[in-house]
Amino acid sequence: MIKVIILTGGEMRHSYFRISLSKDKRFKVVASFCESDEMSLERLTFSNEHSSLLEKQHVLSRNQSEQDFFGDVVSSLIDRSNPIKIAKGSINSSVVFEEIKKFNPDILVCYGSSLIKGDLLEVYEGRFLNVHLGLSPYYRGSGTNVWPLINEEPWMVGATFMHIDSGIDTGHIVHQIQASIFLGDSSHTIGNRLILDMTKVYANLIANFSNLSVETQTDTQGKLYKIADFDSYACKKLYDNFKNGMIEKSINSKSRDKVSLVRNNALV
Repeated sequence: MIKVIILTGGEMRHSYFRISLSKDKRFKVVASFCESDEMSLERLTFSNEHSSLLEKQHVLSRNQSEQDFFGDVVSSLIDRSNPIKIAKGSINSSVVFEEIKKFNPDILVCYGSSLIKGDLLEVYEGRFLNVHLGLSPYYRGSGTNVWPLINEEPWMVGATFMHIDSGIDTGHIVHQIQASIFLGDSSHTIGNRLILDMTKVYANLIANFSNLSVETQTDTQGKLYKIADFDSYACKKLYDNFKNGMIEKSINSKSRDKVSLVRNNALV
């Protein structure tokens, strides 16, 4: 059976992800290394004296939406993911590297950890999957499923599964999915529904890892965003777009079908 190690964060969506994967009988999650959340959006927003009231409300709303989507699974299911809590950024330390080697994993899978560097990339090259919540290379960096909504491109919200490398969301893309969007959605319901779908697809990629095909990549530079780019102006623009009917317009738009996505033959 495939032995898997998960590298992830410490927020509720990350807990849902690892607990859900650990239920899959097609592979075995031998350990999950979970970074602490001291650099979470909530902590960064509320520690910044320049954060607007709307930005703070946005974060609190996101927390509640995560509770609504993932709370029951996290609180009620037995956690078989063998979580090991580590400090933010220590995923690249020699101590963690040696601990991972002891488990002798077949595959490493990453969602929501710090940028991976060094020994992990070299030793597990070709056996290391990452998911980027955004459609690469169209949107890279931070907040890549929020910026399409700010830019009035909801059809560009999605997830990209890739072989991890040393760049920022630059690895060879394995598979991509777009978010499902419905009337009445908010940015949080769109994002959290996508995480539900992403987790299911990730499980299928892991189970079919040896059969994954090498796919042609999209040739575009895309847009790169930093954490600091999401300010009070961007937050207001986000909510104004929803108020002004962006979702209704996008549901009737044909732009969704024009996005060039990577689809892996192993999952067809």
